[in-house]
Amino acid sequence: MVAPRIAMVAGEASGDLLASHLLGALARRLPGASFFGIGGPRMQAAGFEAWWPAEKLAVRGYVEVLRHYREITAIRRELAYRLGAAPPDLFIGVDAPDFNLDLEIMLRKKGVRTAHFISPSIWAWRGERMEKIRRACEEMLCVFPFEEKLYRDAGIGATYVGHPLADVIAEVQDRASARARLGLADDSQVVALLPGSRQSELVYLADRFVRAAMLLADARPAIRFVTPLASDETAALWTAALARNSADRLPVVLLPGDAHGALAACDVALVASGTATLEAALFKRPMVIAYNMAWGSWQMMRRMKYQAYVGLPNILCGEFVVPEFLQEDATAENLAQAIGNLLSDETTCGRIVRRFSKLHAELRQDMATRAAEAIARRFFAAAG
Repeated sequence: MVAPRIAMVAGEASGDLLASHLLGALARRLPGASFFGIGGPRMQAAGFEAWWPAEKLAVRGYVEVLRHYREITAIRRELAYRLGAAPPDLFIGVDAPDFNLDLEIMLRKKGVRTAHFISPSIWAWRGERMEKIRRACEEMLCVFPFEEKLYRDAGIGATYVGHPLADVIAEVQDRASARARLGLADDSQVVALLPGSRQSELVYLADRFVRAAMLLADARPAIRFVTPLASDETAALWTAALARNSADRLPVVLLPGDAHGALAACDVALVASGTATLEAALFKRPMVIAYNMAWGSWQMMRRMKYQAYVGLPNILCGEFVVPEFLQEDATAENLAQAIGNLLSDETTCGRIVRRFSKLHAELRQDMATRAAEAIARRFFAAAG
C-alpha cells in the first residue's frame, strides 16, 4: 500500500492538542503517512507540516469572526485550491466546525474523502447543523458517549472513541507535590484562575476574574491563586487586567502554558467555559464556570441554545454539578461568592469529586488507538 497523504486542519490550542494525539496514533497505524494543512506546535512536533498556524483560526464568537472574516475565508479558499490540485487520500477536520465543515463540503465535491474529529456541539447549540454535517463528512469521531447514536440515527457514520484528555490525565492527582513545585504551602487554600486560552476570552473575562480574586483575598487573607496563561499575548492581557484593577500585590503564581499544573495544585477552580472545564473535571476539582462574550454574539447564541447547561461537566453529567454564571450574571461578586461557598463546603466538594471520578472512567477509552483504528477501517481497509 502506498503511504497515505492526510490533510488536517486544527484551530487554537485545544484542537492542536486533540489533533496531535490522533496524528501520532495514525502515524503508527499507517507507516510512512504524511500529514499537512493547518496546525499548531504540538502537531508540528509530531511531524505535521503546517501551511498556516492554528492560531489563524482561534477566533471566538460571531461578532469577532466577522472582524476576521475576509482573512479566514481567503485561507479556506487557498487551502481548498491546494488540496484540490493535489488531492490527499483523506482530509480530517479537527474541531473548528465553522471553518472545517464548509471546507469538507468543498473537498467532497472534488472527490476527497473526509472525516471530522470532534463532533460539533449540535446537542447544545446548533442542531440544524446535522444536514450540513451529512454533506460534509463520511465519518464522525465522537469523544462523548451519547454522540454516536445521534449521528448514526441521522445516517452519518460515527464512532465513539473516548476523550484524549481522559487518557492523559491521571485518575488520582498528587496535590502536595504539585504545590511543592510551585512553592505553595500544603495547608493553604489555593484557587486556580483559568480565564481562557484565547485572547478574546481574556478581553471579556480577565477583569472579572481579577476582581473576584481580590474579593476572595480580602475575605481570606491566607488564600493563594495560580493562573496558567496559554501565550505571551494572553499573559499581556492578564497583566494589564491586574494593573487596571490595582491588583499588583494579588498573591498569584503565573504558570505559562501549564493549566494542568494549576489544576493539580488547586482546591477549587474558576474557569472560562470551554475545554478547560472538562480538564478541571478530570482533575476532580470543584469549579465555578464563567462565560462572557460580545453582546451581539451572546444574543445569537442564546436564541440557538436548547440545553439547560453551558459547561461541559454539567452537560456530560446531565445536571448542575457545578455552578455556571453567564454574561451579565458573571460578576466578580457572584464568582467570588460561589468560589467561597465551595471552599467552605467539604460535603458538596466531596460529592463533586465522586461524580467527576465516575465521568473520568466513562471517558477513558484509549482515544488515539480507537480513533486510528476507526479511520484505518473506514478509509484504508488494507491497513485496518
